[in-house]
Amino acid sequence: MIFDRNITGFVIHEDASIQSALGKIAKLKGRVLFITDERDNLLGVLTNGDLIRWLSDKTTADLQVSVGDIANKSYYYAKSDDPHGKIQDLLDKVLYVPLLDGQGHLVAVARRRQSSESFVIEGKQIGESSPVFVIAEIGNNHNGSLGRAKKLVEAAAEAGADCAKFQLRDMATLYRNAGKPGEASDNLGSQYTLDLLSRFQLSMEELFKVMDYSRECGLIPLCTPWDAVSVHALEEYGVSAYKVASADLTNHDLLKVIANTGKPVICSTGMSREEEIKETVHCMQRYGVPYVLLHCNATYPPPFRDINLAYLQRLHEIGQCPVGYSGHERDIFIAVSAVALGAKVIEKHFTLDQDLEGSDHKISLLPNELARMVVGIRQVEEALGSKDSGRQMSQGELLNRSTLAKSVYINRDIEKGDFIDIDMLEVMSPGQGLQPNRKYELIGRVVQRAMKAGEPFYPSDLDDVTKVIQARPYKFNRPWGIPVRYHDYRKLLEKSNPTLLEFHFGYKDLELNISDYFSENLAVDLVVHSPELFAGDHVLDLCSMDDEYRHHSINELQRVIEITKNLRQFFTNDGPIGIVTNVGGFSMNRPLSRKERQDCRANLKKSLAMLDMDGVEIWPQTMPPYPWHFGGQRYHNLFVTADEISSLCQENELKICFDVSHSKLACNHRQRSFKHFAEQIAPYVAHLHMADASGLDGEGLQVGDGNIDFIALADVLAKYAPKASMIPEVWQGHENGGEGFWDALERLEQYY
Repeated sequence: MIFDRNITGFVIHEDASIQSALGKIAKLKGRVLFITDERDNLLGVLTNGDLIRWLSDKTTADLQVSVGDIANKSYYYAKSDDPHGKIQDLLDKVLYVPLLDGQGHLVAVARRRQSSESFVIEGKQIGESSPVFVIAEIGNNHNGSLGRAKKLVEAAAEAGADCAKFQLRDMATLYRNAGKPGEASDNLGSQYTLDLLSRFQLSMEELFKVMDYSRECGLIPLCTPWDAVSVHALEEYGVSAYKVASADLTNHDLLKVIANTGKPVICSTGMSREEEIKETVHCMQRYGVPYVLLHCNATYPPPFRDINLAYLQRLHEIGQCPVGYSGHERDIFIAVSAVALGAKVIEKHFTLDQDLEGSDHKISLLPNELARMVVGIRQVEEALGSKDSGRQMSQGELLNRSTLAKSVYINRDIEKGDFIDIDMLEVMSPGQGLQPNRKYELIGRVVQRAMKAGEPFYPSDLDDVTKVIQARPYKFNRPWGIPVRYHDYRKLLEKSNPTLLEFHFGYKDLELNISDYFSENLAVDLVVHSPELFAGDHVLDLCSMDDEYRHHSINELQRVIEITKNLRQFFTNDGPIGIVTNVGGFSMNRPLSRKERQDCRANLKKSLAMLDMDGVEIWPQTMPPYPWHFGGQRYHNLFVTADEISSLCQENELKICFDVSHSKLACNHRQRSFKHFAEQIAPYVAHLHMADASGLDGEGLQVGDGNIDFIALADVLAKYAPKASMIPEVWQGHENGGEGFWDALERLEQYY
């Protein structure tokens, strides 16, 4: 069972209205409400069932009636000092039992413990679905120096820890000789420990100062009390949870003192046998507090063969609670591995100098090691996923499958109505069509379309009647077009009535002679999409901190600009030609800091100033937080958030390409309203890339197959960006004669 001492969510005043009670019960998902007077005396209870029964008895219910008037006065309760067995018996009958003090005041609520029980420490949730809670165990590694203690806190915060933990002992009551070092009768280990403690403890006032400083640095301060006096001192200070050392796991008297505070308890299980761990679990459950069990080998350092990380799973079975790992081994890999086995709390000792006096320093992590451990933990917890989510291909895998895998191709020209025979089929790269495992499903079928030698088959070719969507004239209330390449623009253009073509360049296209592809004027406007990748694996980045790399990017983009100017003669554009560009600002291993992003912005401004943009405009593309660059994922840092996009546009007098799929992913990542995002950036939008999106990296989905509300988006764009042009940019939309593009336009036509 659990004793909830934070009872605000359970309580409603007797004068509150039934309407208020309905709202509160709905928020609490059907929990019981306890009705109290101004002195916190319990007057009655109100459940979801009570409310339903009251409402069903009324022809017209007055929701302004006070809850005190309909309170259920017949309820189970217990005294806060009743035996735990009595409270448990009541919980076998009801879900919640109010606990009253001697004056009848409601002081806590007892409830059943769930197997996946989670709890919160100063805003940080600890449970099966929560991020790993990382504790930087400072302990006494400050060696008695307040200044060093603060530096440790600063370094822990910089490393990305969630918590800074300390230790507190009342030497006078903790040790039989009042903690005086040097008695001849003490064994050598005790002499060494007492000598260190006598010299290296902070005063209580200093400890509380450094705990306050931890909060200032964004860390949760926790402390291990080694005795009841220390518990009372920490309660007066106001800690939010307690850590119990391995040495005290069997000290049930101390555990009772800690549990009676009602605060969550994190228990290390080193130095204990399984039956002793079970006794402590029973103790924690009896006292009704939330708890975590940390697997631990209390040797400094332990041999790797003795750590037995697999015991984490057994510990979870025993405790029916969140579990974690407290490590004393050197290096970071064991702690990171523990996360893969279910650890939700990781505790590691931490120091500024491993050569300082004291045994803990030798097995402690240095600041750079702690930072690296946190990075590893975050990577592993992100990678874990769920066994129930199935095996789905990521966008990067789809990109690589298209390039590296194989498809089934026809090896000769055939006409619609011909039968397919085995000797007509070849398996070749790239893998843009029907996968090889479906090759034999084609044999004996009647082909539904004429095919040229070297064309791939598609899944639709397995249908008895082709499902290829045929292009037709479309009508939109804004300029619109389709993405094209040099080799296919004529074929796609003759199928419909676009007002513009957006040419997507690969870096090899920059070497082609445009006169081989253009001979007459086209009655459409031109938009260009610059390559991201150039020769030599150079990914365009106008924001790079490497000046040589950045200047190379400027030169490559200038080549794109010059080709665009040469193409202008074949198109109808009156004003500048837009060049859609990913201007860069990406990073490989982590998001950039605020300072680094500011430096990127400054470099972008300098790069744009160096380009000769006469007759063209650079339209930076809005970006997702985790873009795919040719099969690999990176971090993007500019043109991701609405505030920064607006600021960059104002600062550089830019118009943008609003890639709605990219930006929906950014909003999903930050849990922001996509409609508000669109409203904020729409005044700067010159051009739109239209595709759907899902989750954090499901980009380029067919319109209507993801999470974007295209109706709401249409309203925003009609109001704030009525002249912006658009194209469909669904993944592999050009395949099978532009099937995906025509399907997207079919779906978009009803809104735009």
